[in-house]
Amino acid sequence: MKNRKSPALLCCLIPREQKSAVFLDPDYTESGMDKITSRKNPIVSSMRALAADAALRAERGEFVCDGLKLLGEAAASGAEITAVLWKEGGARGSASCEKQFVLPADLFDYVSPMKNSPGPLFSVRIRSSSAQKNRCAVVLENVQDPGNVGTVLRTADAFGISAVLLVGGCADLYSPKTVRATMGAIFRQTVLRVEREELPEWLRRNGLKLYGAALSDRARDLREVDITHAAVAVGSEGRGLSEELLALCEEEIIIPMESGSESLNAAVAASILMWEMYRDPSKKNPEPTASQEV
Repeated sequence: MKNRKSPALLCCLIPREQKSAVFLDPDYTESGMDKITSRKNPIVSSMRALAADAALRAERGEFVCDGLKLLGEAAASGAEITAVLWKEGGARGSASCEKQFVLPADLFDYVSPMKNSPGPLFSVRIRSSSAQKNRCAVVLENVQDPGNVGTVLRTADAFGISAVLLVGGCADLYSPKTVRATMGAIFRQTVLRVEREELPEWLRRNGLKLYGAALSDRARDLREVDITHAAVAVGSEGRGLSEELLALCEEEIIIPMESGSESLNAAVAASILMWEMYRDPSKKNPEPTASQEV
């Protein structure tokens, strides 16, 4: 007979140095967990409110995530997971967390901010940002779409951008939609909420020039500017950067495109800029090799 490990036994078999990991087990059952069946349960009410209320997230210093992918990323990054809700008949796994519960599918769907999620749903402690010298940064101003903000964080993490600064009316960093769009980067990427008036002092402390991505006659072709060790500001697709923020920029830059093409959305534009910040500036506009010459 196949040896089926209970959740409790599975947890005991995890080496101490691997306790933060998430383990997937096809034979895993929810038998070792308490089952919640009422919408009035405090855990249900708390998790649902945390997913919906930005002010509550800030007050409690926690946010809600959904899915095994994010649970694995949170654990691997050493994030403090405060509670996990598993869906009956949904995704299976195990995590190092004292508060774990199983919910019937209909109750889980009531709690989860995601439609038809297989789960799990879990809460994580918001980590504090440590003071550090930043080599480069992306500044987002009034980027209100959660998907765009999340995608920028995901790309910043991939390209080694030191910090992402949120200025003005950007989407809530810890909303479920933003968190999901980061694909786990939220647990690794440094993100700061900064008032526009505070930006010059932050740039001075980090020794960074600020460039603004703008569609203007003053803007220089991105290919002519070295932004490797700099901060680059990107505004919303509809309005771009405000005049007040542009006034803080050393220079305006533009991403060259074919004439007649539509402007890029904030996440795409920021991704191109971050790639330029990431790659070796000495390789910009290289001389053609013999094999490339016609």
